[in-house]
Amino acid sequence: MELAVKILSAEYVTHNVKQFRVERPANYSFVPGQATEVSVNVPGWQDRKSPFTFTALADKPYLEFTIKIYPGRHGVTDQLSNLRPGDELLVRDVWGAIEYKGPGYFIAGGAGITPFLAILRMLKATNQVADNVLFFSNRKDEDVILGSELKSILGNRAHFLVTQQKDTKNDPRRIDEAFLKSEVSDFNRHFYICGPDPMITEINATLTALGAKPDAVIFEK
Repeated sequence: MELAVKILSAEYVTHNVKQFRVERPANYSFVPGQATEVSVNVPGWQDRKSPFTFTALADKPYLEFTIKIYPGRHGVTDQLSNLRPGDELLVRDVWGAIEYKGPGYFIAGGAGITPFLAILRMLKATNQVADNVLFFSNRKDEDVILGSELKSILGNRAHFLVTQQKDTKNDPRRIDEAFLKSEVSDFNRHFYICGPDPMITEINATLTALGAKPDAVIFEK
């Protein structure tokens, strides 16, 4: 399946993350946390596919993608940075393994927050936010995506960590064994992980060593 959709709005939410809202095709559905492959609908780019997560609630009349732009790579996101309302994207079938299974800890690195945006927005809309905690790691303060909204959803259960800025206003720690031992009160709960592959591998191994159950650790395989 391949569907052309017009961009309704496109605006930056950080210095290098752009949020796109596009038309929602009829009977096109997804579960918060899922994604699709997206292309720019211009000659030469229709077959250049990149996976992006849906970040709006599943009942909205539009689809939304919150995308980190990498201009130096001259790839799909570089093309996306130039698009405006009225331009078109191509979307395809829905897929993804990150699905909410119950209260727990959300652990995100950088753009890895995107599958959690729709999930946390859903939890807020259905009054299920309680007992969920977010650990969101970035390099610098300016890299935190939609920090104000995340705080409005989770309050003091939204923890922002910044690892490469000496004067950060956020927690300067890394999400490692010492951090998890300090901040996680129950390793029998669910853990949702999304970020760079090395981060996912390291945190999975650490959680297993600390007693987390393999079937309670949810990530994109």
